[in-house]
Formats: sequence, C-alpha cells, structure tokens
Amino acid sequence: MATLGKSLKKRRFIERLREDRGDVPGWVLICLMTAGIVILLWGVAGPALTGVFEQAIDRVTSF
Repeated sequence: MATLGKSLKKRRFIERLREDRGDVPGWVLICLMTAGIVILLWGVAGPALTGVFEQAIDRVTSF
C-alpha cells in the first residue's frame, strides 16, 4: 500500500514538472531591470571609480 502512495506522488510530481513552463516574461523583465540598474549605477559611479583607479596607478608608478 505504501508503494502505491509513493507511485502516485511520483506520477503527480512528474506531471507537474511537465506542465510547468516557467514565467519567461517575468525572467526577461528581471534581466532587463537588472541591466538597467547596472547601467544607471555605472553612469553615476563610473567617473568616481575612474578617478580612484587613476590615483592608485599614479601612486604606484611614482615610486
């Protein structure tokens, strides 16, 4: 009797996996929003990061 219950659960699980197509538009939206945030942050912090990098290189090369 216990194996019958496990078999039924396994069959239902496999059916759910086959039916699950995923939320492609949701993932696309998340990827686009993440890319937008990265671009926005890079635009704001890019010049400051460039200045810090150039200062560090100047200090190293001045030795």
